Amino acid sequence: MDFFVHESSFIDDGATVGAGTKIWHFSHIMTDCIIGQNCNIGQNVVISPKVILGNNVKVQNNVSIYTGVVCEDDVFLGPSMVFTNVVNPRSAIIRRDKYQTTTVKKGASVGANATIICGNNLGEYCLIGSGAVVTKDVPAFALVVGNPGKQIGWISKHGHRLKFDELGFATCKEGKDRYQLTDSEVVCLS
Repeated sequence: MDFFVHESSFIDDGATVGAGTKIWHFSHIMTDCIIGQNCNIGQNVVISPKVILGNNVKVQNNVSIYTGVVCEDDVFLGPSMVFTNVVNPRSAIIRRDKYQTTTVKKGASVGANATIICGNNLGEYCLIGSGAVVTKDVPAFALVVGNPGKQIGWISKHGHRLKFDELGFATCKEGKDRYQLTDSEVVCLS
């Protein structure tokens, strides 16, 4: 094996785990899921069948990633955050054929205890604040907080608030990358 798995964790047959990935205590990796290289899967994590995690994804403790979720490279999932996969669950009604897809784009971060309602996609490098409830798609570089989640600003690749000048340009104070805001959309220029 070219990855680490703690002896208390289980990896079902048919799961794929990339080189350099670490899977910590009491986690369960289910069949037909794909985990990329250099991921870190925290304690008490469940990754359901057919979930896809890209490279360098960080999954903190107590996260369940349900069928229908796709996380691209460099995604951060904070402690005890929640994905759903059915809009109207009922114990007595089987809805496995109704699972909705949720895509978390490259570099996005989801804070502790946030909830992502299925069928809503998170744009590149967006940041979902701790405890937020996401009920609609989130644009790239958006900063979303609250219940229901509301966009309150824009964020850089390095996770800093962007302050745009009168021409619609901003520079990240840490990474020095430049951004442009046009028609409620942010693009990274460098």
